[in-house]
Amino acid sequence: MPRTQTQPAPPGQWSVAQAPGGLPLLGHLLPMRRRPLEFLTSLQYEGDLVRLNMKGQPLYMACHPELIDQMLKDPRTFDRGGPFYEKTQLLMGNSLGNCPYADHRRQRRLVQPSFRRERIASYPAVIREETEAETATWHPGGTIDANARMHAITARIGARVLLSTDMARDHVDQIVRCLPIVLKGIYRRMVAPIDLVHRIPSPERRGFESALEELRVLIDTVIRDYREAGVDHGDLLSGLLAARYEDGDRLADQEIHDQVMNFLTASTETTATALAWALQLLGRHPEYERRLQEEADAFMALDGPAGHGPGDLPYTGRVVTEVLRLYPPGWFVTRVVSTDTELGGQSLPAGTVVFYSSYALHHHRDLFPDPERFDPDRWTPERVKEVPKGAMIPFGSGSRKCIGDDYAMAETSIALATIASRWQLRPTSVTPVRPTPRALVGMGALPVVTQPRG
Repeated sequence: MPRTQTQPAPPGQWSVAQAPGGLPLLGHLLPMRRRPLEFLTSLQYEGDLVRLNMKGQPLYMACHPELIDQMLKDPRTFDRGGPFYEKTQLLMGNSLGNCPYADHRRQRRLVQPSFRRERIASYPAVIREETEAETATWHPGGTIDANARMHAITARIGARVLLSTDMARDHVDQIVRCLPIVLKGIYRRMVAPIDLVHRIPSPERRGFESALEELRVLIDTVIRDYREAGVDHGDLLSGLLAARYEDGDRLADQEIHDQVMNFLTASTETTATALAWALQLLGRHPEYERRLQEEADAFMALDGPAGHGPGDLPYTGRVVTEVLRLYPPGWFVTRVVSTDTELGGQSLPAGTVVFYSSYALHHHRDLFPDPERFDPDRWTPERVKEVPKGAMIPFGSGSRKCIGDDYAMAETSIALATIASRWQLRPTSVTPVRPTPRALVGMGALPVVTQPRG
């Protein structure tokens, strides 16, 4: 009887398997392009560590939580790198989310102060204000694309958190228009059969390069203007510009540029995608929606609710957590072995690419009973104890865990509660939305009917 994911491996008894269905030259590229979520989830049942081939190069997928934890807790050996990060460098450069081990500690100590409590204390008010401004444009019985509207909300929130001045208002439309084009282009380059495909002139290439350049120019302009003004606005960019360490070390303008790109990508795409999935799921599960609405009503009735945070929204937080289990942002995370090592009993020479999929992990039936079912009550204080250690990692783990995880949870919870306090959204189609893996587990258009609550 095979060992389950919840059982630790006896010493030396990890199972290492070969992924089925590889083709000459291409290896497993086709299933990774055509149905990556289903393919990676199926590999979870092949072994604790599974060997694949991508365009002639071997790589290994860690499937057991213990092996994934070993990877994440040893960032020196299992360093940032691989096809995904090579492509995201086009957008985020050598930022905190992208940089190798050698640069990470320095960047973390310089960026961390920008996420301290005193700097983010005003963020709940911004989240609520921008969400209310968006929903004020909705009409009873109207139809909106909820996915697009959530991206608009989070882009405006991200711009105001990044830039507290009115400057942010002038640039939001550029961010909303350009960022999805760039992220889609990065993913397509990651899974292209050969790199040459995206060097050939085409409308897609021109659109990608134009959007990327527009974002770069925008961010450089904003950084220059802030430098010249020399004023601390209390926002995230001011914090990055003011960051100093004990030895006087500071972030250079290019480093700040990369951090801003990283923040905009994470705060806009990650949160908007989670919000869109939450609205889609709640619209199909009215029993959970009613419970969230009751909590949202109580939250909005608080004295100065904008000054309160996600701690006042425990059930909403459970809904968001379950959304992140079903549709985690980091669905495909690669690492490169920096020195000869072993994982799961398999010898790995330096330069080997290893990866894990939080989507596959979160959908494993040994870890989460009935894994496809949307069940926020998995995260009640009583039931959360049943979740095996290392089974739920939407933001990663270890020293490289996402620095903005608390901010992302707060933004998603408060925005969701603000919407639910006044509106209920009903999908126009009875067919559930299928996930679309790109840089995140996203979706296409999500048409919903806007119904004001009585």
